[in-house]
Amino acid sequence: MNLNVKISVLFAAIAALLIALLMAISLYAFRSFSIASSSEHIRTAAEIVRVHLTESMINGVIDKRESFLKRLMEVQGLASARVVRSPAVVQQFGSGLHEESPSDEIENKVLREGKPDYEILETDSDTLIRGTIPFIATNRGSPNCLQCHEVQEGQVLGAVTMKVSIGNLKTKAMLTVGALVVAVSIFMGIGFVLIRRMVNPVSATAVDVEEAVQRALRGDFKAKVEQVTNDEIGQIATDMNRLLSFLDEGLTRIGANVARLTSRTPTADENQLTATIDMVEGLTRAAHFKQAIEEDETKAEIHLRLAKALEGEFGIREYSLYEMQANKNHMTPLFVDGLPEASCRWCDPQILVRSEGCRAKRTGHVVDGVLNPGICYAFQPPEEAPNRKHICLPIIQSGAVGNVLQMVVPAEEETRLQELLPYVSVYLREAAPVLETKKLMETLRESALRDPMTGLNNRRFLEEYVDTLVANVQRRQSQVGIMMLDLDFFKMVNDTYGHDAGDAVIKALAKVLRQAVRASDMVIRYGGEEFLIVLLDATPEQADTIAEKIRSTVEALDIQAGTTVLRKTISIGVSDFPSDSDTFWQAVKFADVALYQAKETGRNKVVRFDPAMWQDKSY
Repeated sequence: MNLNVKISVLFAAIAALLIALLMAISLYAFRSFSIASSSEHIRTAAEIVRVHLTESMINGVIDKRESFLKRLMEVQGLASARVVRSPAVVQQFGSGLHEESPSDEIENKVLREGKPDYEILETDSDTLIRGTIPFIATNRGSPNCLQCHEVQEGQVLGAVTMKVSIGNLKTKAMLTVGALVVAVSIFMGIGFVLIRRMVNPVSATAVDVEEAVQRALRGDFKAKVEQVTNDEIGQIATDMNRLLSFLDEGLTRIGANVARLTSRTPTADENQLTATIDMVEGLTRAAHFKQAIEEDETKAEIHLRLAKALEGEFGIREYSLYEMQANKNHMTPLFVDGLPEASCRWCDPQILVRSEGCRAKRTGHVVDGVLNPGICYAFQPPEEAPNRKHICLPIIQSGAVGNVLQMVVPAEEETRLQELLPYVSVYLREAAPVLETKKLMETLRESALRDPMTGLNNRRFLEEYVDTLVANVQRRQSQVGIMMLDLDFFKMVNDTYGHDAGDAVIKALAKVLRQAVRASDMVIRYGGEEFLIVLLDATPEQADTIAEKIRSTVEALDIQAGTTVLRKTISIGVSDFPSDSDTFWQAVKFADVALYQAKETGRNKVVRFDPAMWQDKSY
């Protein structure tokens, strides 16, 4: 029900109520007035009858009373009049005329109680008021009742019953009430017309505002409210139009800017407000994501957070996150369907060893297998997951592809994936520079912990790793073999053949050492021509065997230094941790003491540490 109908119904109800109240009040007032005036008329006529009867008795013409009552009937409105004698008068003067005896209980009651009685009588043709007025004996006036009647003062002598017609008054009352109702109705009609003229602009403006608001809730702010007046209602329409224009222009600018940030293309039938809110919320979540990954320590933590965002924020369950290996044509799967370091599932495994087979990595462009099915030959979903589509997004770092994110969905979720694509791209764009920074930091840290000539870890690496090493040894209750190695007479190589020859010797030795131990063991360039090897989970016998193998290999090694072929020997000192010392660095010192012993006793030999060596003050 709109405003016009509500006001019309309300006004009609108020008008009907007012007219009904007016009619009720008017009819009640006229009725009360008619009864009061008729009752007064009856009392006046009764007093006239009493006075006439008193004078008639004194003058001796009481027998003419009947003709008097007939003449009294000629008074307008008086329908009947009769006199009734009380028992006291009957006892003194007899019963009188036949009409003068009480005819009903009302007359008997008035004669007994001496109080007047009035009632309304409705007939087929008229409305009457009947009044029965008692005559009370009194000695006031001259003549008076007690001059003829032998009764006490205040005693009832009789009563007069009269009927007065109020039909004429009733007719006049109805006509008057009718005239009032017509006048009020005309006034109400004029008022209704005036109010409708005042309300129509309000109603029309309200309807326009409601439609504009409904369209705004659907994202359409181009509605206009018609200005029909120049008062406050017209001002509301003007202000509403200004507000809609402001919102439309502002949301258009915001939506366009946010769409550029997300690379999202708006659709013609979308809710502009909802779409803008979704885009802003997406950018807000992306900003929080970036803040979180900036505070992460390693690339692995960022990769994990990105995987959680794909699953938690976007509801993507089937995906692969790859990382390119530096200076290699390899790809490593970091997460596959939420599992870390899982095997390649959605692509040809050949891309792991030949990354150029990955179209996203090779081109650095988005590979949309939803819009272009079959665009990438490397996409090979397993038989248990048929009817899948994919989109691969490269993550550019330092101008090259550093990671590739592959999102896989069933055919029925293609539309949802296309809708999510701009927001996922924002996450990747935010993650790219942070991943690049972490990669550079790891490269710098790696270079600080690695000897650039040999590629071996340096002493600083050992210093950072030693706490972890000791903790692992203690937890596993294992042994570590420690070898300190030093080339014999290395300074003569530099002095005789130059530093290039010395570098060639160092590199050749480093290669021999890496090949002689396991991948889990550590080979460290401790300084100059001195090397340190840490053998994990190695018994003393195993450590001695490996040391002797290294010594003999070096002794038989031909080293090409320019046009010269060199041969060198090496001295090795061996100790065990924690057998020789429960302190790692002390065990390293013991290996160095054994190395010194090897040098002192002829070089080109392996010497195991003995506690007696430590007792020698020369060390």
